[in-house]
Amino acid sequence: MYYLPKNREGGFTLVELLIAMTIGLIILAALSSTFLMQRKIYDVQEQIVEMVQTARAAMDMMTREIRMAGYDPTGAGFDGITYDADQLEIKADMYQTNNTGNPDGDTDDSNEHIKYTMDSDYPFEIRRDTGGGRQEFALNIQTFTFDYLNSAGSATTTTADIRQIRITITARTSKADADYSANNGYRTHTLTSLITPRNLGL
Repeated sequence: MYYLPKNREGGFTLVELLIAMTIGLIILAALSSTFLMQRKIYDVQEQIVEMVQTARAAMDMMTREIRMAGYDPTGAGFDGITYDADQLEIKADMYQTNNTGNPDGDTDDSNEHIKYTMDSDYPFEIRRDTGGGRQEFALNIQTFTFDYLNSAGSATTTTADIRQIRITITARTSKADADYSANNGYRTHTLTSLITPRNLGL
């Protein structure tokens, strides 16, 4: 008697196919979730780095300029720091006049007059004015405060008594994080510096 050979080719049943597709979707979802999580962590860290760098750069530049306040090699006579509750005002002759009557490295022979103010409207920034109008200096600054101190370290409102400046800058991230509950989702970084201008009170 002759028998037909059995079909040895196997296949997937509908149930097996559905199970395989389900497992594949689970793996794909896990991979996507991991990728999105890593991307968010990267974005948050990038914003934090930018925030810290902004605060440090602003503080470093302001510190250098405040330390020069009152520098008056020609004896012109001016207040190095003028008391003002709304703006930080610095004056210094940062460039000495050379033998030809022209200042070294400057475009004119006038004193440097610098003003720092806080702009509380979006994007919350510190502005710097050197005579040409208020220009952007540091973006995403939540608070900028300055205290005038006398030689004893006490607060003063008298220009002639100012010997130190305490500056506090709080920078914040440029975007809010929905997973960060504090401060409406904005992470912050605060720097405080006590600066003693070398030329005040001389």
